[in-house]
Amino acid sequence: MAKYETSIKADFDGLLKFIEDGVMNGSDTASLEDKSDFVIGDARCSVRVFERYSFLGGNRLSMNITLFQKGDEDIKLSAITAGGSQALIFKVNTFGEKNFLRTLTDLLENSRYKTT
Repeated sequence: MAKYETSIKADFDGLLKFIEDGVMNGSDTASLEDKSDFVIGDARCSVRVFERYSFLGGNRLSMNITLFQKGDEDIKLSAITAGGSQALIFKVNTFGEKNFLRTLTDLLENSRYKTT
């Protein structure tokens, strides 16, 4: 498992679309498996679950991305990857998980969106 958390000052809908498009275009095998959106008062939460095939591990990985914003505050972003291990008891190969997460972090680092 690999995890990344940050805050971003941005338009919620624009950032969400940018992430969806960027993750899907970042890998030939990426797919958007499911999504969920909530609005309660002035708070918003969007969850996206992506999958992709890991050639190195020979299996599929998932990445869960959650955006949360209350009012005009910065957007909180949490991304967690899982599924890259080949072992039965201990995780021995997390390269694929870290690489899938790097798709998102590289996307954000090379964009107009500034993390805090």
